[in-house]
Amino acid sequence: MKMHALVLGFLFGLLLFVGLNGLAQDNSGLPKGVGPISEVELAELDPALAEAGKASFEQYCTACHKIEERYIGPALLGVTERRSPEWIMNMIINPDVMIQEDDTAYELFAEFMTPMANQNMTEEQARSILEFFRSNDAE
Repeated sequence: MKMHALVLGFLFGLLLFVGLNGLAQDNSGLPKGVGPISEVELAELDPALAEAGKASFEQYCTACHKIEERYIGPALLGVTERRSPEWIMNMIINPDVMIQEDDTAYELFAEFMTPMANQNMTEEQARSILEFFRSNDAE
């Protein structure tokens, strides 16, 4: 009987560990999209970079996007949890090709019936906007 309880305890602990570990998974297995960004190294949140990203977001993106609500485009709160950093940056830099060649980007286009405008952003601008999204999602 003790052995049975010990085995059950072990199995319960193993299931708990696996379940909690699954909750902590990152989004590195998510698609990276189509474009020049193949890998993004994320470190601790950079407040100065996030502030620059906020300025770029306000200048280029707010005509179609809001953080917390659907507008012409999707709400962006939680985007860093739903999409990989590479996908986000490729969508910012390369929206035309993404809509044509990436299934998720095409589905968003089909849902919102408006293609994302190509703002001719640099990788640096896209990275700063990604950092701004990360700062919003960390709150």
